Amino acid sequence: MNPLASPLLTDLYQLTMLQAYFAHGMEGTAVFEFFVRKLPPNRNFMMAAGLDQVLEFLENLRFSQDELEWVEASGLFRPDFVKHLERLRFTGDVSAMPEGTIFFPHEPILRVVAPMPQAQLIESRLINLVHFETVVASKAARSVLVAPGKLLVDFGLRRAHGAEAGLLAARAAYIAGYSGTATVLAGAQFGIPVFGTMAHSFIQAHDDEARAFTDFARVFPKSTVFLIDTYDTETAAAKVVALAPQLKRAGIAVKGVRLDSGDLVTLARNVRRILDQGGLPETTIFASGNLDEYRIRDVLAARAPIDGFGVGTSLVTSSDAPFLDAVYKLEEYAGRPRRKRSAGKATWPGRKQVYRRHRGDGVFDHDVVALEDDTQPGEPLLHKAMQGGRRVAPPEILEAIRARAARGLAGLPEHLKGLEATTTPYTVKIAPRLRALAAQLDRASAEPATVLP
Repeated sequence: MNPLASPLLTDLYQLTMLQAYFAHGMEGTAVFEFFVRKLPPNRNFMMAAGLDQVLEFLENLRFSQDELEWVEASGLFRPDFVKHLERLRFTGDVSAMPEGTIFFPHEPILRVVAPMPQAQLIESRLINLVHFETVVASKAARSVLVAPGKLLVDFGLRRAHGAEAGLLAARAAYIAGYSGTATVLAGAQFGIPVFGTMAHSFIQAHDDEARAFTDFARVFPKSTVFLIDTYDTETAAAKVVALAPQLKRAGIAVKGVRLDSGDLVTLARNVRRILDQGGLPETTIFASGNLDEYRIRDVLAARAPIDGFGVGTSLVTSSDAPFLDAVYKLEEYAGRPRRKRSAGKATWPGRKQVYRRHRGDGVFDHDVVALEDDTQPGEPLLHKAMQGGRRVAPPEILEAIRARAARGLAGLPEHLKGLEATTTPYTVKIAPRLRALAAQLDRASAEPATVLP
């Protein structure tokens, strides 16, 4: 059993709901939509990610014999229902904003149309996947915006909340525009470029720091990047300069040095001076160590001569905004629109589409959320991704997704690209017909309830 693909990776109430639907013959077509109610603090936009993992999960959804035996042994479910689960497959349709799309609150970024039990069962895992990758991609995009043209590498695996989180964070960050990751499996599984230098322990295990540099360079002559802050950073930089002629004679160029602690601005300036004066102007400076987009912005604003950054803990945990107010809600059942009316949690009913209007220069102007059959001017953002339980196209390559993300970031109005919350949020309009439908359902809900016999 692959636990990450198991239909039991869900909340118990999904299974109890399935049994209740089964008992009452509620197999009608349901329409659920995933959206975010509001932005986290200091966020002005979000970036969609995780769709590919959702589609893979849906294509392979089924209960194994071991899982069925567990369901039966739990004592919570009827034998006829357990038998029914043997045949359960996802046969529905999925429409979604393609990964890398910029989106805003109240916009459905994914829609599921399927028989009610199927659409219900997948809720927890679907939210789990889309929520996490979207959180990380949106966090990563902020570093991309403040450090254009810089090498950005995901260093987050060791601090991730689990192995899957570390792997999918590498994917999400790459979609957003990171240059690559230190996570090897992300390279093997997704084709993401992998980066790495050397460990402090390698330096410490040697009696002489310069010898450690030489030994490393001889093993990795084409990717020689030295970690120079194990002891005294500037002294180590001088040692690199002294070793460079010897390494050059062996055909080895010092590609870069890495700073992992201390006052990065001052150290980078001093190290750059030492390298330049020592004849190594092409040797780059890479920085890491508790970095996030705020610190990267400040370091670059101080004109520190740093060429790239490794970002770990803050990225993989999205430390300043680790969750979204994201939900997956029923908007239609058995051909009739449905609307949740809870205070502060009301939903817009019916199947919807999002249209994006651009200004003449290509920058986003505003979005309109409308009923699916109420065509609006602009670019429709939701596209069919799955029909009848099967993808409508092969999985999209990451480079295409990255290009879409880059176009989206370029299209953001300038006031939305900052790291603090704007005083002028992006405009998302609700189309008149959608507002009218919501009001109609509200009036109907206010009528006296039918008395059951």
